[in-house]
Amino acid sequence: MIINNKIEKRRHHDDSHQHPQGIAHDDVQKRSGGSREIKVVKRVLDVNAKMANENRRLFAENRVFVLNMMSSPGSGKTTTLEKTLVHLAPHLHSAVIVGDICSTHDADRLAVTGVPVVQINTDEFGGDCHLAAHVIERAARDLDLANLDLLIIENIGNLVCPAEFDIGEDARIVVLSVTEGEDKPIKYPLMFRECEAALLNKIDLLPYLDYDLDLAVKNIHQVHPNMAVFEISAKTEAGFKPWIEWLTDAVQQKRSPNKP
Repeated sequence: MIINNKIEKRRHHDDSHQHPQGIAHDDVQKRSGGSREIKVVKRVLDVNAKMANENRRLFAENRVFVLNMMSSPGSGKTTTLEKTLVHLAPHLHSAVIVGDICSTHDADRLAVTGVPVVQINTDEFGGDCHLAAHVIERAARDLDLANLDLLIIENIGNLVCPAEFDIGEDARIVVLSVTEGEDKPIKYPLMFRECEAALLNKIDLLPYLDYDLDLAVKNIHQVHPNMAVFEISAKTEAGFKPWIEWLTDAVQQKRSPNKP
């Protein structure tokens, strides 16, 4: 079942990423020449951080492990998620929140796995390029958190904006396909710095590409030393066992009754 959780338009996007909206009159001062200078430019992120902490508290109360899954468009994120959910199904109760600017294409694919899926479309409020904490809070209302072990949030395809926004997750991962080149960690360092693990996807295509896998891993570790890197193929499921074990262990640690 897919719940299409469209967020209605609002007059004031205090915690939306509109570069930069949500700055009140008190945050501005006039210069002698009549121009204005922004005094507080972090207000958008500050409001988001407050809601993210509320989300984190809610997820902790229900002992739900929340994974924020990010990537550029076309990395194979949805296919990876489809296969991951099938592997987890015998052991964990999972749900997914899917973010897209418009359409339910990815949510339709994921619903076939049988897990609850909530769709968020951001076109209703300007087509945001990321999911913010307040939309996650509202989408989570449509899920039975008390009976979940794992909530995966498939963020909007973008290697920049999603990394800036805390949504109350326990961990972040980035999916990077070998077709995107080895330099992406260097070009988009914040994304790789903020994630706990990277999935290097589409390794089944390596025989047909001029791609240096070792250099890609080296670039990831240059930005984030000792970051967990899983070399996988979502198509063939090669390399999936270590990835599934990593995720299962993380979920079980949060579900542990001995964990405070």
